[in-house]
Amino acid sequence: MINKVVANAEEATQGIESGMTMMFGGFGLCGIPENAIQAIVASKVANLTCISNNAGVDDFGLGFMLETKQIKKMIASYVGENEEFERQMLSGELEVDLIPQGSLAERCRAGGAGIPAFFTPAGFGTEVAEGKEVREYNGKPHILETALTADFAFVKAWKGDEAGNLIFKGTARNFNPLMAMAGKITVAEVEELVPAGELDPNEIHTPGIFVQRIFKGETFEKRIEQRTVRTRN
Repeated sequence: MINKVVANAEEATQGIESGMTMMFGGFGLCGIPENAIQAIVASKVANLTCISNNAGVDDFGLGFMLETKQIKKMIASYVGENEEFERQMLSGELEVDLIPQGSLAERCRAGGAGIPAFFTPAGFGTEVAEGKEVREYNGKPHILETALTADFAFVKAWKGDEAGNLIFKGTARNFNPLMAMAGKITVAEVEELVPAGELDPNEIHTPGIFVQRIFKGETFEKRIEQRTVRTRN
């Protein structure tokens, strides 16, 4: 068995260079690799292309990397919670590629599965389809979307073992497993790190073959993106 455990986020992010493409798992602020993001901010690498479902908020998640101007291009689906993102996009400082959420998920999954491209009806008739090949299937037009891969993929799991097998919890299971497959080097930070063989094979969501480095995160804030509470009578 290959022991893939590294000591901390700083060691897990070794080898990152300016100009690389990176994936960040999570859904909103749920299941994001908080510790890895902080280590990347501290590394001061720049001109990064980042692939993520969202762009964090102004003072959390990928919002930290936007504040330090480390992101050159953002490939994402939902970006409506970040004023700094909006400012950089409208000023032309940040290149942005907005993708329908389902298409983004499938482009990541296809990249991990070795499928170079696929046709989907999502986005036809909109700016998303500009410049893309269109074919008709079952009487409906579909556009050609290409797969996404990355130099590094950073994911966050609930549990993991020394061999890199991962279990995700709740909403964190949306993009994390897909992106774990699509990184040349996949780094997993986990809340609980256990010896190999301790996890039930039937409960593993991402097999260790897709993970190159794993570490136990020091702290997880697990911030709520929009806290909504019922008004008391």
